[in-house]
Amino acid sequence: MPPKSIKTAKTGWRDVVLVCRKCQKKLDGGFGPDGDKTLKKALKKFLKPKNERKSVKVVEVKCFDLCPKGAVTAVNAARPDQYVIIPAGADLLEVKAKLGLDDGRRRLPPPEPEQGSVP
Repeated sequence: MPPKSIKTAKTGWRDVVLVCRKCQKKLDGGFGPDGDKTLKKALKKFLKPKNERKSVKVVEVKCFDLCPKGAVTAVNAARPDQYVIIPAGADLLEVKAKLGLDDGRRRLPPPEPEQGSVP
């Protein structure tokens, strides 16, 4: 009997974010407008455009062995060389920028030049 061929399927995702389950469990929430959601749930809700397919997949992983106090460790799978330590209550717009995610919608405004500096 010949071996079965390997098949592929499209995901529709542009990015995959890995979030430490252990860090989230220690915090017991801390993200989202009311601070009652885990980072995974808050990111999924924030990044999912209305009436569109998910462009970012957020996956919980066991542990990165980097355990910050009062924060969650996350990694954009497209940039595996960089951990992002996200403190509880962090602005999700800033989290999106630090993780290097672009969902085609909201972006952080460019930093304003300091007063007295010449552009």
